[in-house]
Amino acid sequence: MNLFQKLQHDQLELTTRRHFMRDCATGLGSMWLALQGHKAMGAPLAIEHDPKAPLAPIAPSFDAKVKNVIYIHMIGAPSQFELFVNKPELVKFNGKDCPSSYLEGQRFAFIQGTPKILGPVYDFKQYGQSGTFISDRMPHLAQHVDDLCFIHSMQTDQFNHGPAQLKILTGNQNLGHPSIGSWVTYGLGSSNDNLPGYMVLLSGGRLPRVGKSLWGSGYLPSVYQGVQCRSTGDPILNVKNPAGVDRVIRRRALDALNKVNQANFHEVGDPETLARIAQYEMAYRMQSSVPEVMDINDEPKEIHELYGTEPGKESFANNCLLARKLVENGVRFVQLFDWGWDSHGASKSEALNHGFKNKCQQTDKPVAALLSDLKQRGMLEDTLVVWGGEFGRTPMQENRGGDAGAFAGRDHNPNAFTMWLAGAGVKKGISYGETDELGYRVVKDPVHTYDLHATILHLLGYDHHKLSVPFQGLDQKLTGVHKAHVIKGILA
Repeated sequence: MNLFQKLQHDQLELTTRRHFMRDCATGLGSMWLALQGHKAMGAPLAIEHDPKAPLAPIAPSFDAKVKNVIYIHMIGAPSQFELFVNKPELVKFNGKDCPSSYLEGQRFAFIQGTPKILGPVYDFKQYGQSGTFISDRMPHLAQHVDDLCFIHSMQTDQFNHGPAQLKILTGNQNLGHPSIGSWVTYGLGSSNDNLPGYMVLLSGGRLPRVGKSLWGSGYLPSVYQGVQCRSTGDPILNVKNPAGVDRVIRRRALDALNKVNQANFHEVGDPETLARIAQYEMAYRMQSSVPEVMDINDEPKEIHELYGTEPGKESFANNCLLARKLVENGVRFVQLFDWGWDSHGASKSEALNHGFKNKCQQTDKPVAALLSDLKQRGMLEDTLVVWGGEFGRTPMQENRGGDAGAFAGRDHNPNAFTMWLAGAGVKKGISYGETDELGYRVVKDPVHTYDLHATILHLLGYDHHKLSVPFQGLDQKLTGVHKAHVIKGILA
């Protein structure tokens, strides 16, 4: 051994000893202290995945009613008063000054001064054996009311779009937290090795205000984040090989990359490296599976007529059909985002007629078709469909700058809004929770966003107290440290 080789050998030994003393010894001590803290507090240990199989399911806490979720988020918060909440008192007080009790101590996005009460814009009728009120904007969905479970007492603590969207979809109004789809995928994994467990479909022409954070994995490994799909062109960016690269060459390149990542894992020990290997392998398999699953051209004519689909175009209808196909092929959590429901305008006609009316026309038939399609295939027996926005709307019109005639659209209302669920595990044809005579505040059976999250996890077989990961000194959960409750009144 020459002098240079001896110096290299001595340096390697020194580095190895230093690495052990600095990182391993203190790391073991930290692990011991953490375990003692858990024992002292009686807290459950966070569940951990095998990094080599990150999409393997975690054993549920109890029998699950739901195997798949289709979550439809209407970006911008649809007005419940123009869709699902029939309040005769709004007709009676239309155009009159809002009671001061509704304004004192409240924060609004736009309201200043004393606004006017705004009566309903559209007519309501009762449908089905349940006698549920639905407006004339949703004639197709109205035929399904006896399969729907309405929650009229939803509440949040955010009144601006971005934070409220984060709250309803990640459990926290701040960036950096895993989405509900990521938590579900963390628990359930994927039943199809060739597809991700969580896929996202967009329509309306714009991303949500806070962008991809709404389907991000936060502090969970990146393998659990939602995979965004496109309605036109390649369904997933870069799913195809570049020109001159076939699957044989791709396989060889991937094998070489995997060897590098394996070596890095043995050196550093970061489990995210193994997750990265799993993602590369998944991406390779997706090159064959995704184009087939995402192609709706092979659907029969009657299915296209049912949904109102237009193959090759970006549309909410196409995404509803794709949601059925993805769930049918083993994707656990499919999330649809439709932009354009923010109902503001300089006049009632502009705010709650033209734009709002168009959104209803674009979405009513496809959502009803999705329910019919799932039902006729027997898929509603183990699939949960969730529909809603990020908050509700006020019974009084916004008057920016204190001018009652300036803006006639409804302002943001975190105090009460409506969502509905359908399918596995929930009661059919019921309305849960009540609001006051003007629909502004909840007066019976309040449901916070945390409660909704706890209930969805419960239906999937998981205790929201126990499905957790260690991060920044806490066992982090979708429901956080809040006293979330499963909504037992809606469980079948």
